[in-house]
Amino acid sequence: MNILVTGANGQLGSEMRIVSKGSKDRYIFTDVVEVEGQETTLLDITNLDAVRNIVREQDVRVIVNCAAYTNVDKAETDRDLCELLNAKAPENLAVAMKEVGGLLVHISTDYVFGGDPYNTPCREDQKGTPTGVYGLTKLHGEQNIIGSGVDYLIFRTAWLYSEFGRNFVKTMLNLTATRPQLKVVFDQTGTPTYALDLASAICDILENRKFEGNTGVYHYSNEGVCSWFDFTKMIQQIAVELETPETAENFGTHGACEVLPCHSDEFPSPVKRPAYSVLDKTKVKRVFGISVPYWTDSLKKCINNLKQK
Repeated sequence: MNILVTGANGQLGSEMRIVSKGSKDRYIFTDVVEVEGQETTLLDITNLDAVRNIVREQDVRVIVNCAAYTNVDKAETDRDLCELLNAKAPENLAVAMKEVGGLLVHISTDYVFGGDPYNTPCREDQKGTPTGVYGLTKLHGEQNIIGSGVDYLIFRTAWLYSEFGRNFVKTMLNLTATRPQLKVVFDQTGTPTYALDLASAICDILENRKFEGNTGVYHYSNEGVCSWFDFTKMIQQIAVELETPETAENFGTHGACEVLPCHSDEFPSPVKRPAYSVLDKTKVKRVFGISVPYWTDSLKKCINNLKQK
């Protein structure tokens, strides 16, 4: 089976490259830019004809859409581009796969929630109540896919991090090593997700054809719950535990930084972020037989991998 991955040079796409090695399926990795050392087919997913052409030329049966506009703050003033990448482009992928009877696997976000005062994990059938342009355009993307009639798997995930690109874990590793004090919000609650875990789940579902008869919307994040403050404290704690004279020379000494909790209003932002966006993963575990790692276990693996680089 030929599987095309969009956004292949981003966090999730890069992890898809790793976990798909040795797969019985053939993966085609695409992006709008090339990265040195990575085999990448250039593809603009906002161009429906370009998508149709590669689907037919490569006999693509599945598209895994890892591409998105993810700058939450900038999205507030960049609405048209955000809508194009997060809503129209997924619709293009859906149309192209519908025409060949294929499957679209699409990555969405916990940011489709947040407008209501949730205090229990969000289910797949809950109404989307996004608080900003980013979440709204991702919700539009979901709606466009569902409305197209294509066979689809939509995975909503949250707080994604990895060894690749820019993300919260890498930023906090740098800041706790270089600042004497750091304030981090404690009034936003969710669950971190190691992109490698999500990529592994997707590849398992595709490799073993678990998607047959099981299309729909699913939630996937790591197990557990924390605030951004708790997340930062754990990043710091693991970094200290893994510290050696060699890594201290490369990354700095993390234990000296005082990490303090603060309210969200201490960091003015053009968009209101979800105060509670924990995802209920009951469905994905039941349907696909997936074992989801606990967030601190996965975080330790990622930080260890980063320190080995």
